[in-house]
Amino acid sequence: MPNSRMPLDSEENYRRMTTTPVRRLILSLAAPTITTMLVTAFYNMVDTMFVSRLGTSASAAVGVVFSLMAIIQAIGLLFGQGSGNVVARLLGAKERQRADEVFSTAFFTSMGLGLLLTIFGLLFLNPFMRLLGSTETILPYAADYAGTILVGAPYMAASFTMNNNLRSEGKAVLGMVGIVSGAVVNVVLDPIFIFVLDLGIRGAALATIISQMVSFLILLSQFLSHRSNLHLSVRHVRFERGLFGDMMQVGLPSFLRQVLGSIAGICMNLFAGPFGDAVIAAMTIVTRVTMFLNAALVGFGQGFQPVAGFSWGARKIDRLRDAFRFCLKTGVVAFLAIGAVCFAAARWVMLAFIADPTVVEVGTLALRFQCVLMPIQAVNILSGMLFQATGKGGRSSIIALARQGIFFIPLIAVLSHLLGVLGIQLSQPIADVLTFLLAGSMTLRYWRELQAMPSVS
Repeated sequence: MPNSRMPLDSEENYRRMTTTPVRRLILSLAAPTITTMLVTAFYNMVDTMFVSRLGTSASAAVGVVFSLMAIIQAIGLLFGQGSGNVVARLLGAKERQRADEVFSTAFFTSMGLGLLLTIFGLLFLNPFMRLLGSTETILPYAADYAGTILVGAPYMAASFTMNNNLRSEGKAVLGMVGIVSGAVVNVVLDPIFIFVLDLGIRGAALATIISQMVSFLILLSQFLSHRSNLHLSVRHVRFERGLFGDMMQVGLPSFLRQVLGSIAGICMNLFAGPFGDAVIAAMTIVTRVTMFLNAALVGFGQGFQPVAGFSWGARKIDRLRDAFRFCLKTGVVAFLAIGAVCFAAARWVMLAFIADPTVVEVGTLALRFQCVLMPIQAVNILSGMLFQATGKGGRSSIIALARQGIFFIPLIAVLSHLLGVLGIQLSQPIADVLTFLLAGSMTLRYWRELQAMPSVS
C-alpha cells in the first residue's frame, strides 16, 4: 500500500476515483474545497469590513470593483473549469498525454488574457469604473482600488485555472494549501496597510494582490515539483480548434456565470445608484455575505464534480447517479439549516460591517429575502455542476444565463422602477425562484436519460 503522505501515481489515483464509495470520496474531496471556498469568501468579507470603516462611499466602491474581480475570475474559471472537467474525463479514460496538453494550454491562455485585461483596464481606468456603476462620489475610491487590483489580473486568473485542475484530478488538498495561505496573508495585511500605514482603500487592494501572488506561487509549485499528476510545460500548449472547443463547451457556463455576475453587479449599482450610496453599500455587503454562505455549497459541489467526471469518463453511470443523489439531499438539508440561522441573525450580521442605519436597514431585509430561498440554491448550483461535469455545457449555460441574465436583469430594471428600494431587494430572490423552476425541470429530464444509460460495473 502506498504511503498516504506521498502523491498517488496516475493508476492509483484512477482506482481511487472510480472505486472508492462515492459518499466517502465526495466528502474527502469536498472537505478541502469547502475550506478553500469558505476561507476565500471569508477574507473577501473581512476585506469589505475593513474598507467599510473608511465610510459608506468606500464600502460601495468594493461593490463596484467586485464586478472587475468577477471578470478576472471569469477568465480563470473559463479555462480552469473548462480544462478541469475535460481533464477529469480524460484521466478517467486514461488519456494522460492529452490531459497535460489541455491543462498547459489553459494555464498560459488564462494568463495571457489576464495581461490584456490589465493593459486595457489601466489605460481606461476612470471610464471603466463608471461603466461598472460608479457614481462620482464613489469614483475616487473605486479607481484607487481597481488600479491596484488590475496589476494582479494575470496571475490571479492563472491561479483559478491551476486550482480547478488540481481539484479535477482529485487533489483538492494541494489547491487548498495555496488558496488558504494567500487568504491568511490577506487578512493579516489588510489592517496593516489600511490603518497602520494609512494607505486607505489602496492598501486593501495592495494586500489583495500580494496575497494572490502568494497563492499563485504555491499553486505553481505543486506542478513544478510533480505533486500533481499533470505536467505543466509550454511544450504541451496546443492551439487547436478541437481542444479549445472542448474547453469552451464545458467552461462556458462558469464563464457566463461570472460575467453575468459582473453584469448583474453593474446593473445593481446602476439601478441602486439613484437611491444613494447607502443602498449600493447595503447590497454590496449582502452580496459578500451570501457569497460566503454559498461558498460551502459550491465547495461541496466541487467535491462532486471530479467524481462525476471520472465516473462519466469510465462509463460508471450508476456511480454518477449515486453521487448526485447524495449531494442534492445533503445540500438541501444543510442550506435549510444555514438559511434559518442567518435569517435570525441578519441585523447583527449587517452591524458587524457598518453602523450606518440606512445601510443596516436596507441590508437586513435583503439578506432575509435571500436566506428564505437558500434551500433552492442547492438545486440551482448542483444541477449546473452535474451538467458541466458530464460535458453538457449547453444545459449548464442555460442555468447560468437564467439566474443572472434572463431573469435578474429585467427584474431589477422593472422592479426598481415600480417598487423603489424594495424592488432592488426582491430582484435576486425572485430570479432564484424562476431559476429553480427551470433547473429542476431540466434536471428531471436528464435524470431520466441517465437511468436509461448502460453502466459499466
